[in-house]
Amino acid sequence: MTAISQIMTANPQAAQAGDSLRTVAQAMQQGDFGSMPVVDGGRLAGVVTDRDIAVRGVAQGLSSDEPVSRVMTAEPVCVGPDCDLQEAAQLMQEKQIRRLYVTENDSLVGVAALADVVAAAGDELSGETIEKISQ
Repeated sequence: MTAISQIMTANPQAAQAGDSLRTVAQAMQQGDFGSMPVVDGGRLAGVVTDRDIAVRGVAQGLSSDEPVSRVMTAEPVCVGPDCDLQEAAQLMQEKQIRRLYVTENDSLVGVAALADVVAAAGDELSGETIEKISQ
């Protein structure tokens, strides 16, 4: 079976926990990202989505200078680099998530999107499994 480290995007662009909402939103716009991991001292601290910035930040009246750590989701679902794709798909299904963050010694080393897992696993994943993850 293929390990997630073989299909992940290695060293993804990440925000620092102290970066302002404005800085992160601009980076997401420039990179055309809908979400971005957030690190603190090299350790994965959370993940922020464009929706988090809009709903938890702007709609709540936060200044665009507030740190992204105020609106991020802490403790995202993570796996190690040796996690196999079947296990990754199962975890994505159970947690109803579209991205898995890959960490080693608490440091972010990559991210794997549902599309990456499905493309790499191909026939190994049933259509039912893929459908359940996508719900």
